[in-house]
Amino acid sequence: MTQSVADDYARQIVDWLRKADCAVALTGAGVSTASGIPDFRGPSGLYSKISQRTFERDFLFEHPAEYYRIAVEHIHPLADRTPNDTHRLLAELERRNMLNAVITQNIDRLHHKAGSENVVEFHGDCASFYCTECQKPYDRAAVEAKIAAEVVPYCDCKGLIRPGIVFFGDTIPMQALIESQSLASQCDLFIAMGSSLEINPAAGLTHVAKQSGAKVVIAKVVIANLGPTRLDHLADLRCEIDLSALSRSLLTLLKS
Repeated sequence: MTQSVADDYARQIVDWLRKADCAVALTGAGVSTASGIPDFRGPSGLYSKISQRTFERDFLFEHPAEYYRIAVEHIHPLADRTPNDTHRLLAELERRNMLNAVITQNIDRLHHKAGSENVVEFHGDCASFYCTECQKPYDRAAVEAKIAAEVVPYCDCKGLIRPGIVFFGDTIPMQALIESQSLASQCDLFIAMGSSLEINPAAGLTHVAKQSGAKVVIAKVVIANLGPTRLDHLADLRCEIDLSALSRSLLTLLKS
């Protein structure tokens, strides 16, 4: 992929961004790989190291000691990573009032670290915890101290402390679902980045955005991802490109 192709993509996206009244980005695991966070299903993805069952709600409640043993090594440290060019691009677009919100499937909180303020965390985050009985909130340091002392972290009320991520078997937080659907239905530019668009209901937001085109000024869906996605047929622009290269081109174009 040549730099000129990245620049061509960037010029088209910036043109649409400048014309859009409401622009929204949906980000998936591919956005964070440049920060050293593996995706899930790739050859070197997280599921090559740990079982997918780790993210099932029943596994947490049936085997909490095993879950937290895995989590301390593979999941909690995601929050220690540094944002990359794509995170910084999206924060810069918001700062310039060219992007209204980021809807993220990621749990690493790197959008917040980069400076994005209007972030909808569709699947929660790996840095917050709460008691399953009394709902008392906990931070990572407190939970890891309990794990070191007790193996399984329990609240003072004896309830199990769980992470604030959405497991398979959980429901999407209602506020995140409502806000995401509202953004997708109102936007006239929807940019899906680094997502295979396989997991619903997040992937379905692309359909919502596309189907709402009749009542918006611009009905554009941009999909930027290495490798095909299930929803490529909805894209007005399909960017088969490394996201870091695309993001650097966009940042350079914005600053020029």
